[in-house]
Amino acid sequence: MRPGLTELEAVLAVARKGSFRAAAAAMEMSTSALSQAVASLETRIGTRLFHRTTRSVRLTEAGERFVAEIGPALADIHGAIERAGDEAGEPSGTLRINTSAGAARRVMRPYLIPYMRRFPGVHLDLVTEDRLIDIVREGFDAGFRTADTVPGDMVAVPFGAPVRFAVVGSPGYFAEHGRPRSPADLSRHACVRARMPAGHIYHWEFEKRGDVIAVDVDGPLTLDEPELMLAAAEAGLGLTYLEEFNVADSLAAGRLERVLDDWTPSFDRLCLYYPGRRHVPATLRALIDLIRETG
Repeated sequence: MRPGLTELEAVLAVARKGSFRAAAAAMEMSTSALSQAVASLETRIGTRLFHRTTRSVRLTEAGERFVAEIGPALADIHGAIERAGDEAGEPSGTLRINTSAGAARRVMRPYLIPYMRRFPGVHLDLVTEDRLIDIVREGFDAGFRTADTVPGDMVAVPFGAPVRFAVVGSPGYFAEHGRPRSPADLSRHACVRARMPAGHIYHWEFEKRGDVIAVDVDGPLTLDEPELMLAAAEAGLGLTYLEEFNVADSLAAGRLERVLDDWTPSFDRLCLYYPGRRHVPATLRALIDLIRETG
């Protein structure tokens, strides 16, 4: 008997997720059913595809070759299904998008909610993570990132205003410690440091009249999540450096105040990006059209 499509997709899901439980959730199957599908395929082809322990799952050498070969073939099959579905009229099916949490917050209300209302037949699977991934290898249709981080082999659709950052602190903090007038003054202030997904500490970036500065700030707290940084700043624990989008409400309510405004530059705009060598499914094409329409 030849392997079924579900068995092949199960192997790919486990390879991508590194876990039978996570793969089962992604495929909307029980863990036992997915495990049985993989085991059945291994028995049928006479080759073990995964090394399994109680703590980890990883591909064998044969499994790596197998996944590398079936991945493009399954993509072609799904592309053919999508192309056939495109002829049916209104977009339907699943659209998988990978994005950072910050980008997701920026696009949800102006773009994704109107998209879902306009196309009720679409199931949107939005995965947020700050690490950059290969969206093709991980099984996504598209991603949202700033233009400077989009891989060069992708098609990018920029939209919205440039991303700008702000240095903020609480009124109580400024009353006690004063305000920095230039980036050099930050050495005398407590700052909430930001740990990036790769593990390094982010250096705050400033620019004024061509003078570019990156400051490795110091302070009592290092965090890796913007909402926690915002809470720490509002509590008076120190200054923090966040996207304007994240601090707009707090500034408007007076919980935070802004400093070094003339030193904080604008960065690249957000982009929706997707692989250019593949058929663009109707679900993604509809989102691209809505983004271009909205601006």
